[in-house]
Amino acid sequence: MTYAEELAGFVTRASYNDLSASAVNALKIRILDALGCAIGAIGGGPVEAIAGQNEDFGGRGICTTIGGGATSPDRAALYNSALVRYLDFNDSYLAKGETCHPSDNLGAVLAGSEYSGADGRTLLTSLAIAYQVQCRLSDVAPVRAKGFDHTTQGSYALASGVSKALGLDQKKTANAIAITGTAFNALRVTRTGILSNWKGLAYPNAAFCATHSAFLAMRGITGPIEVFEGNKGFMDAIAGKFELDWSKENLERVTRTIVKRYNAEIHSQSAIEGILELKREHGFSPDDVKAIEIEIFDVAYNIIGGGEEGDKHIVEKKEQADHSIPYLVSAAILDNEVMPGQYLPERIKRSDIQTLLRRVSVKPSKKYSRRFPGEMPCMIRVELEQGSVLTKEKTDYEGFHTKPMKWETVSEKFRKLSHGRTEPSLQNDIIDSVDRLESIKVKDLMDLLSKVRQKGGI
Repeated sequence: MTYAEELAGFVTRASYNDLSASAVNALKIRILDALGCAIGAIGGGPVEAIAGQNEDFGGRGICTTIGGGATSPDRAALYNSALVRYLDFNDSYLAKGETCHPSDNLGAVLAGSEYSGADGRTLLTSLAIAYQVQCRLSDVAPVRAKGFDHTTQGSYALASGVSKALGLDQKKTANAIAITGTAFNALRVTRTGILSNWKGLAYPNAAFCATHSAFLAMRGITGPIEVFEGNKGFMDAIAGKFELDWSKENLERVTRTIVKRYNAEIHSQSAIEGILELKREHGFSPDDVKAIEIEIFDVAYNIIGGGEEGDKHIVEKKEQADHSIPYLVSAAILDNEVMPGQYLPERIKRSDIQTLLRRVSVKPSKKYSRRFPGEMPCMIRVELEQGSVLTKEKTDYEGFHTKPMKWETVSEKFRKLSHGRTEPSLQNDIIDSVDRLESIKVKDLMDLLSKVRQKGGI
């Protein structure tokens, strides 16, 4: 068999009974977390643009969009995925050479599950498959250094998860994987230099395309079945040779993913928690700060610290702000939190934060780089105007896989993000439905999400 056929065999063999209790719990936490992010993002400019396009071109209303309405499955995948992703507050997976956000797969898997009339067990299994495929390909076939985006591996994950949700057989699943993996290899420029709306929409676009491709495969369209190992295939053209035996894979990788405590790029989480702890412990004010130095692992330095992806002291919009350690640390000091409110245009442009962020320097550490991704280490040094220096070393944060986020914590995060768009009773109903997802239909959950208000919010 080809690699695509082997992967398709893994997808079709997998069942809810293969999931451990820990994996089921981790999936539910990440679903609730992603839904909170989605509700909090309603009304965002790029998301509204997608909603307008869906209204014009969406076709028959089959699948529910969060906040009301219905559209075609592929466009529901696009819109709901854009909501999950827009705040940049959903989960992450850290491989040595790649970082991805596996709950980006939720919108597409929801669409496939709702279309097929699936139950919650099918949703959980399909999402676990998408997590496993994306994370394991990130482990063995990173593409960031080759100039490609993590949505490249995500295409295989999306095709796998949607195919499972639709109940496709092995042959059709292999074709969905082949079509999607061949057609959607995205460039890393999405996340380098001058950042645009596409940073938050690249994966939703992959969700749209993969869902569309899975439906084509369902109707008998075939794809290049040697997409992985063939001449000019994924290995030959992009990733290089790698080994991954799908007959030996399980559905447990979700337990190694991590949940964000702060609304900021994932590699900044320990630094933000550390600066907030220092401020609580010593009570300094922003005016007391002369300089801040952050020593951190090389991946964080290169992506959000001013390394290979550009100067992070130039912050004029949301997409730049949440990928800048200087901005994020300054926001934490000034506002005592990093939430969606810290990305409002008026907050970004204010002189207090623009002045403070220029006092923050970031440098890479070989010692910390060797400890990543098993840890998220950093050293924070705050020099105060009176001459004293405060220091704190961090190895993780609440939400990292060494310190998992609890159900109560993610429920609180969900309530904060959905405040103003949901009544407390609807919040309770959504939380309860996710908690007992294995005993309900996916349509039941989507009916609740259709009741979320378009107006209001944080």
